[in-house]
Amino acid sequence: MSEQAPPPESLLPYDRWTEEAMQNVALRALEFAAKNGLPGEHHFYLTFRTDHPETKVPGHLKARYPQEMTIVLQHQFWDLNVDRVEQKVSVGLSFGGIAASLVIPFAALVAFWDPHVRVGLRFGDVAIPDAEAEADAEEAKDPVDAESASLPPEPSAPRSDTPAQVVSLDAFRRRPTRE
Repeated sequence: MSEQAPPPESLLPYDRWTEEAMQNVALRALEFAAKNGLPGEHHFYLTFRTDHPETKVPGHLKARYPQEMTIVLQHQFWDLNVDRVEQKVSVGLSFGGIAASLVIPFAALVAFWDPHVRVGLRFGDVAIPDAEAEADAEEAKDPVDAESASLPPEPSAPRSDTPAQVVSLDAFRRRPTRE
């Protein structure tokens, strides 16, 4: 018989430690950008829960993205701040020419992606305030490019309701080159 026994249950919280470490990587990148700007071609996609009770987004954005939203930090953003004491990220962006301030609690962060170097992090379960939102947790929303978003959307513009692809961190690890 070649059946393998399941691994023993860990008495150490490795899952939580791993989540905290990955979130710290994203926060350090945001802190760097807040202090120094984005170097070279780096830019960030930040996905977060808009239905988290401490998330603050303007009403017109919350109406368009009632559960989850992805923003792009690239050319035009301001007042980027990572407050580790309050455990929140804040940033100013322009959506269709309308300035907006966003406040995103660390607990609402879903994913961080820097496509320039193909570094992507997806965070574990994010607390959702009610059962109805939990049932809809798998539904992904359209990414928002803060520089080109037009609100409200034009009726002729197609809307994608396909779920976002979940990407494993392993897909972004550099592999040794063969000679």
